[in-house]
Amino acid sequence: MRLATWNVNSVTARLPRLLEWLAETKPDVLCLQEIKTTTEAFPADAVAELGYRAAAHGNGRWNGVALLSRVGLEDVTRGLIDEPGFPDPEPRAIGATCGGVRIWSIYVPNGREPDHPHYQYKLAWFEALQRTVASELGAGPFVVTGDFNVAPTDDDVWDPAVFVASTHVTPPERAALAALREAGLVDVFPRPLKYDHPFTYWDYRAGAFPNNKGMRIDLFYADSTLAGTVTDAYVDRNARKGKGPSDHAPIVVDTSVPPPA
Repeated sequence: MRLATWNVNSVTARLPRLLEWLAETKPDVLCLQEIKTTTEAFPADAVAELGYRAAAHGNGRWNGVALLSRVGLEDVTRGLIDEPGFPDPEPRAIGATCGGVRIWSIYVPNGREPDHPHYQYKLAWFEALQRTVASELGAGPFVVTGDFNVAPTDDDVWDPAVFVASTHVTPPERAALAALREAGLVDVFPRPLKYDHPFTYWDYRAGAFPNNKGMRIDLFYADSTLAGTVTDAYVDRNARKGKGPSDHAPIVVDTSVPPPA
């Protein structure tokens, strides 16, 4: 099975590119973040023409998540256990069982600044994610993937000095990621990294992408069973090129798990 994740920064604005990418890359399951549309307005018919069922969770604002699958889409869950809000819960997590794999698409709150209330919301949201993961881990192959808005290490940002005292790199945020790994999840990108500096996000401004001034904040975490089947994992930089791209590139993960017959 081929699994993938992509913060598309508006599924409406990126729909032609999304459909082209699906047709070329052919993931069995694609997790989307920042869809910026409502659940009802998600373009399910358009992706259905390529053989994908869709489950979306959105309110039309700057967040929203979705799952696309051509290997089944069962037991859909929208939201986390005791999920906090800002002030109300936002559509930032959706889970489903696809081809025997339990997979969550998540869009972690940005945090804004370390002294901003949104930062405390981000940490509380991670706690809800940890509760949800703990409640499901161990029942079968498991994945949680998406835009975590945290760079795991200093090697995951283009210049650590630029990010001192900023969100995305603070010890509490990185500790939240470590707690997920300690619960039984594995980052499928090994150390040392197979590919040089596989950043996943580049600002639209100041030539960040052509100068590779990026961050690795989109992550793919799997339980040890699923992680042991990974045969390749890469960031598709080509999807960040051209006219009107998202500011994120997709992650593609190939596994030896056969898709359902």
